[in-house]
Amino acid sequence: MINDDLKLRGDVAIVLKDKDGNVKDSREIHNLVVSAGLTYICSRMAGTSAGVMSHMALGSGSTAASAGQTDLVSILGSREALDSSTASSNTITYVSSFEAGEGTGAVVEAGVFNASSSGTMLCRTVFPVVNKQ
Repeated sequence: MINDDLKLRGDVAIVLKDKDGNVKDSREIHNLVVSAGLTYICSRMAGTSAGVMSHMALGSGSTAASAGQTDLVSILGSREALDSSTASSNTITYVSSFEAGEGTGAVVEAGVFNASSSGTMLCRTVFPVVNKQ
């Protein structure tokens, strides 16, 4: 029997643009793959019917990211469908655009999910405020 601990790390790139597409703020931050996300990954490797990651959400909860979390602390608006997901080598990239009026406010947390509500949260990150109008 092989018993290795699965350790994953994520990175989040945040790009805030104005209405004309000019970059107002750009950041890269490490995120935490939570326990439920690790369990999800292992179950997908075993052939489960759990849905693929399909949504991203923004929130205003500044509680530190921890392994036992299963949702954002304080979601802003609703989860947005991913624009794309691309797997290459040992990396997967999820992209979601939050247009004007979506995820608006003092954004300090983000997460990736496999459903528009409920479901499994893969990862969560907390970062210095990005004010999104």
